[in-house]
Amino acid sequence: MPAEVDYLIVGSGLTGATIARLLADAGREVVVLERRNHAGGNVFDRVHPSGIRIHTYGPHYFRTDSEETWTFVNRFGSFERYEPCLKSLVDGQYENWPIAGSYIRKLLGGDWAPEFRGDPSNFEEASLAMMPRMIYEKFVRGYTRKQWGIEPRRLSASLARRFDVRQDDEPRLMRRKHQGIPLQGYARFMEKMLEGIPVLLGRDYLKEKEAFAARKQLVFTGPIDEFFGFTLGRLKYRGQSRTEEYFPGTDRMQPCGQVNIPDEHDGPEIRRLEWRQMMPDRSVREINGTVVTREVTFTPSDPDMYEYPFPDPASAALYGAYRALVKAERRLLICGRLGEYRYVDMDQAIARAFKLAGTLLMNDDAGNAYLTSPEAA
Repeated sequence: MPAEVDYLIVGSGLTGATIARLLADAGREVVVLERRNHAGGNVFDRVHPSGIRIHTYGPHYFRTDSEETWTFVNRFGSFERYEPCLKSLVDGQYENWPIAGSYIRKLLGGDWAPEFRGDPSNFEEASLAMMPRMIYEKFVRGYTRKQWGIEPRRLSASLARRFDVRQDDEPRLMRRKHQGIPLQGYARFMEKMLEGIPVLLGRDYLKEKEAFAARKQLVFTGPIDEFFGFTLGRLKYRGQSRTEEYFPGTDRMQPCGQVNIPDEHDGPEIRRLEWRQMMPDRSVREINGTVVTREVTFTPSDPDMYEYPFPDPASAALYGAYRALVKAERRLLICGRLGEYRYVDMDQAIARAFKLAGTLLMNDDAGNAYLTSPEAA
């Protein structure tokens, strides 16, 4: 007989953990399955022997304007204010990212205009609708080719919504009321979120479906195509290969925590991350040296290494076909970044989980426990 539970959550990343927490807070019976040997999904970190805290799956900068979201995350740990200021290595110089208005004026004068006019049909046109071609070539084109492995014009125009061109010289990546990193790290933060909830590590639901059953709702937060055994074909994803190097006796290797490398002539790495600069000053005073992580983007075959859903029309169409399969299933909700096949920031993932959990609870109270589509929430 399978182990039965009212709500079975597959995946302990931010979406799964938030839904599990809210359901448990409401008195529901919840079990979380996680195939990795740690909770938290990609929201995870570890401490280097030097004492420097490293985000294992790339930098996680938490930011939000929502008081509800900020109150929620502070239940699980105090946050140190951190407002990331990124740089791009352009023509051998470190320039602001997002692009500063002063840089464009210095290069092209005060009367510059975007290259493209009209309704953009792809990412390249959407980028050129914000900037002159020279700026696009220096900051965007090479970075995009490294990130996705194809020409920018083959990507969806909506991808360009993730950055802007600043008329001022605001150095912060995001202008949000609340910005920070958990003082005790993300691993501890996620452990606290899941505290008191049964979390079974090293258990791959897709390999042992017969061992578990959900009476009311199965919430699956992994890749939607993997759930259905890739029967319609594989969705495309990108991942990051990471290498780190420790520099003893050195406090700083670069001008800020994250430096983007958009020029393809500078090698395959897409960005460099110096973790010491993301820690509070008081935490690094006694630390010797610094750690730099270099990231190179690749196309993974292992679903456990999926990080970025692929933003092109063909992938969107295939995702739509998989989503249609979900509607035929009772008591199945597939959600999260990989389940809904879209990139979201941490605060957006939490807000989405609030909505989904709220709908599950409302349906449960009404005697209709199951939800099949995130769009129905």
